Parts: sequence; C-alpha cells; structure tokens
Amino acid sequence: MTSAQVEIGDLHPFGGSDVWQLLGTRAATHAGRPFIVWQPYDGQPSRTYTYDEVHREAAATAAGLAARGVSTGDRVLIHMDNCPEFLIAWFACAALGAVAVTTNTRSAVDELAFYADDCRAVGAITQAEYAELVGKAAPGLRFLVSVGGGAEPFDALRADPNDLPKRPIDPLAPCSVQYTSGTTSRPKGVLWTQANALWGARLNAYHETLRPDDCHLVYLPLFHTNALAYSMLASLWVGARLVLVPKWSTSRFAAVSVEHGCTWISLMGLSIRALAGMAPPPGHAYRLFGTGMCDLPFDAAYGVKTIGWWGMTETISHPIVGDAFVPNRSMSMGRPSLSYEVKVVREDGAPVEPDESGELLVRGVRGLSLFAEYLNRPEATAESFDAEGWFRTGDLVTPHADGHLTFENRIKDMLKVGAENVSAAEVERVILGVPGVVEVGVVGRPDDKLDEVAVAFITTTGDDPGLVARIEETCREHLADFKRPRAVYPMTQLPHSTLNKINKVELRKVAGADADRDGAQTRWLTEAMVDPSGEAG
Repeated sequence: MTSAQVEIGDLHPFGGSDVWQLLGTRAATHAGRPFIVWQPYDGQPSRTYTYDEVHREAAATAAGLAARGVSTGDRVLIHMDNCPEFLIAWFACAALGAVAVTTNTRSAVDELAFYADDCRAVGAITQAEYAELVGKAAPGLRFLVSVGGGAEPFDALRADPNDLPKRPIDPLAPCSVQYTSGTTSRPKGVLWTQANALWGARLNAYHETLRPDDCHLVYLPLFHTNALAYSMLASLWVGARLVLVPKWSTSRFAAVSVEHGCTWISLMGLSIRALAGMAPPPGHAYRLFGTGMCDLPFDAAYGVKTIGWWGMTETISHPIVGDAFVPNRSMSMGRPSLSYEVKVVREDGAPVEPDESGELLVRGVRGLSLFAEYLNRPEATAESFDAEGWFRTGDLVTPHADGHLTFENRIKDMLKVGAENVSAAEVERVILGVPGVVEVGVVGRPDDKLDEVAVAFITTTGDDPGLVARIEETCREHLADFKRPRAVYPMTQLPHSTLNKINKVELRKVAGADADRDGAQTRWLTEAMVDPSGEAG
C-alpha cells in the first residue's frame, strides 16, 4: 500500500459533507442545547451559546464577510486568543468556503506580516490588544475587524443570515491553515481540507470515547490543533458541550471544573505540573484526561485514567493513542491507531528492533487523514514524504515488544557527544524519576573535547541541598557516562514557549559555565507572569 491523496470521485467517510453541514446538523438535532460555555476571567458571568445560536451567529458573520467580497477560497486571518468570537469567525469561514488562517497571538510584527503575505489574506479578525499589530503587519488588508475596540467592531460584520451565499458542498475544498514551526527558517502553513477537519472531529471523538453528555474544559489556544480538533471539533461531532476559558488558571481550575461539571481535559505543560501539585477538587466529574503519556502519576488521586497520544498538525488526529478500556504501558504514547499506518526506522530506512529508537513514519491519505499540503511549498510537501508515501515526522520514538511506543525526542534536538548520539528526553526521564524534581530541560553546551555535553536545568518542590547529588547518583546508575549531565542547574523558573513546552533555545543561551543564569531566571519569571498560554498562580 502507498499513501494517496484523496481525489474527486473517491469514496471516503465524508462524501457530501463539510464542516458547515456538520454544524447545521447539530443545530437541528441539538437546538437549545449548550455547545460553548464561555467562562471569562474578568469577573463577568459565564455565557452559554447553544448549537443553533452558534450556527445562526456564524451564518450572520459569514453573510457580512460575503458583503465585503470574501468568497470561496479566500483566506481570512483569525488572530485571537480564546473567546467565542474566534469560533464564530472560524465557522463563518467554513460557511462561505473561505479558509480560516489561525495565527499565534504571541507572534511579532515580522512573523505576522509573513503569515499574512504567505497566505494572501484578504482580511483579518482580531481583538483590541492586537489590532494595531495586525494593522502594521498587514496594511493591505481589505478589512480589519476587532472584538473590544482598536478597529472596526466585530459586530459590524453581522448581516442577515438569509443572505449567506449558496455553494456546493465539497469535502476536498480547503478549510483552514495553521502555521507550524519546524526545521526551516520560516514556519510552514499546514493546509487542511474540509474532510481533514471532519476526520479530526470523528476520530478524536472516537479516541476520547466522547459522549453527548461529556464536557471538555478548553484552555489551550484555539489557534492550535489540540484545542481546535482534539477538543472543539470532537465535541461538535458527538454533540457534547465545551467550557472555553481564556487560558490555564491554576487558581480557578477547581471552581470552573466543578461548577460546569467538566468531564474531559487535554493536559500539557503547566496544567500537568499544577494538577500534580494540588489536591483533586472535591466533587469533580472528570472521567478521562488526555496528554502525551499514558497513566500519569496522579491518576489514582483524581480517580481518572490518562490516555496518552501522539499527533501533529499534519496528522490532524492521533496516529498513536492509548486505550480507555484496556491497560496501557505507563508513560508511553499508546499503540498505533487503527486509522493510520505507523513504522519506526533507522537512518538507513530499515525497521528498528523492539526497544531500539528510530524515526517515526506515518502513512495515511492526504487531504483526509493527513494534511493536504504545505501552503505554497510544493518542494517542502514533497520532501516530507518518502517514495512510498510515508510522512517523515522528525520524531524519535521507541517501539516496545508489547506494542506501545515511547517518545524520545525531536531528531533535531539530539545531542552529539563525541561520536555518540544522546537523547535529551532519555536523560530527562531519568532525572524526573528523582523525588523533588518538578520539571527538567536537558540541552547541550559546547565542549572542547566532545563537541558538546549535556547539562540539565531543573525546578524543584523546595529547597533541598542534597537534591543535585541524588540526581548525579541516579544518572550514574541509569545512564552511560557520555549521557550524564556535566552540570545540574536548579532554577526557580524555566522558560516556556506556547503550550508551555520548555524553551530550549533559551536554555542553550545560558548553558555555559560562566553564563548569567540569575539574570535569565529573573527574565523567565517575569515572562511567566504575562505568558498568555499559562498562569503562574
């Protein structure tokens, strides 16, 4: 079997369907039932949007976009933090057959200018705090509307829903673009078809065992695949409810979860650390968690099961996923999904043996289970697949004899210590096993004899003068000498990027023996307090 690209005339699960048709179906079958519960953090009460209300508001917004000349295939920037208007705008684009280009709100002017130019955006929808930036980045837009001021108001888009232009349903038409960073100097626009979005909705709901009575707590940014597809589209597929909050808040987690009866949450970074350090909220209704690893250490305390998974923007859903009904290997990503082909290979392309790490390759159908293309990058699209149609993920993983797979590292993040390859993730797992360690980031620093050596940055649960010695002893017990960190740096705060992944670029800047780590720590603490992807409190 070779990977294919779905074409007109091919039979597939979403023939005669698209995202707007799905929302219209739910508006009819779930009229009056909650879809989005918006829970702001500014002291205002929550606001509930029913399925039919979201459909009606999106149709009105789509009609307004059409009145401004937006038509099928046009690209519209959605540069917004989490809010109901984000989803209304996204569905409005789906209604028109326009392409929603969702961009990271932490982008600088230069980055946003690249996105707008690369996708040839005709207009933008944003929020007051970003309106000036968007205007500077893309001065040639036909229109710029904003929620909360700073530009023409978002409500000015509303028109008569009956004026929404009719169009044929085409599941293979472009639906959305998300820009993703990789090994290239500029991010690549990952283009999804309508069928891609429906695939994400249906398969994510299946993997998560979602039911109509479930409630997803959504704090991760909607401009990324996790919140958009794993949570929102999956909820839409089954007719479930979601509680949308601006960002993660440790101090508000318990109250929001219990008040709204949340049953599902996708965890990452700060939220995992927060749940590990707090008592479970009395009376919570969570039944499952989802994240990159199965069976987290605090599952028993919360009375839940954590389903591990692995996916990328390019894979729409999870080619590797844990199972809700049978035991999973602890801290693994799960097993290959029924809906993808998966293999792990050495540098020469030969399959690895059990417990040997290699590059993860995934095969599916482009435009259906895999992204359609990198926008305006035919060479990059072609290079991301091998001759047999396998998508090169760039991730190192280890398959085990029991069928589970464990994530190791990004290939580009491997350390080269002398003649040896060292996985930072392997070293990090050993250090995380030492009681008292909260999080760890391992990076390389230059070395005269070995080119580079590993150093570890850690945060801890408290002041423990013997912790570094215990880490060093544990590394001696579990790691070959070339893998052991040459230094362990306890820090109050580590730097994080979007979705609270440790920012190793920042760590490398201060990995040297004489680097100013105190100054860096002060900067990271300040950034953590204003980081829109997470709240320190």
